Amino acid sequence: MMLDATRQNDQRLNEERLFSWHAALFPTGRSGMRTIRVGAWRDESTGSMQVVSGPIGKERVHYEAPAAAKLSQEMSAFLEWFNRPPDMDEVLKSAIAHLWFVTIHPFDDGNGRIARAIADMLLARSEKGPQRFYSMSEQIRQEHKAYYDILEQTQKGTMDVTPWLIWFLGCLSRAIENAQNILSAVLAKARFWERVRGASLNERQTLILNRLFEDFEGKLTTSKYAKLAKCSQDTALRDLLSLVDQGILEHSPAGGRSTSYTLREIANP
Repeated sequence: MMLDATRQNDQRLNEERLFSWHAALFPTGRSGMRTIRVGAWRDESTGSMQVVSGPIGKERVHYEAPAAAKLSQEMSAFLEWFNRPPDMDEVLKSAIAHLWFVTIHPFDDGNGRIARAIADMLLARSEKGPQRFYSMSEQIRQEHKAYYDILEQTQKGTMDVTPWLIWFLGCLSRAIENAQNILSAVLAKARFWERVRGASLNERQTLILNRLFEDFEGKLTTSKYAKLAKCSQDTALRDLLSLVDQGILEHSPAGGRSTSYTLREIANP
């Protein structure tokens, strides 16, 4: 779905395309244990469409979507606006399209994911290309609580969408910033391995060096090395000293049990 939205961002959005996206999300015709209408607008066979939270008997209704009888008219208006020649900045249109679609809530399930695909489609269109190094969808997922809060505030408030636009643009900025941080880390890792190419490394050393660029927490000590590499303390110490001798690691001034090791020159451009 996301690849079709971004790689074919210059193509029209219509009911058939939205239905195919929905079918791709729910190939079994089920959402969890529940059977849903796939590739079709929702009906009201199970009651009105409400976004709720809380335990049974104490539910809180965050939002109630338009009646199913209005969906054809509402979606026709949305799609006509979406496919209209640009009359505003595509980034702003992305924010409004996301809000508009998720407010109509035309499917039994998956509305948020499809709304994010629609937003990413317009963001890709704004950049005149299918490839981007950030993900607005992922950033919204990370900020889901703030996302639902501003969504509820906007849907229950007036017709003023300014607070929503401000939040959306801030979220986009954070998505780009996070992507830059990830890209910087990837480039730093690539530069590091280029620098140590030809070094004499065993599998344990390669494993630990890669971990230092990924999810490593705290200081690298002999004990931690032994635990991660599944080796003895003596083997860990020999591996670490070998890395120090090759100029790959450097150890802290503290000696004995307090000795720790860090990468040398890991992020110099």
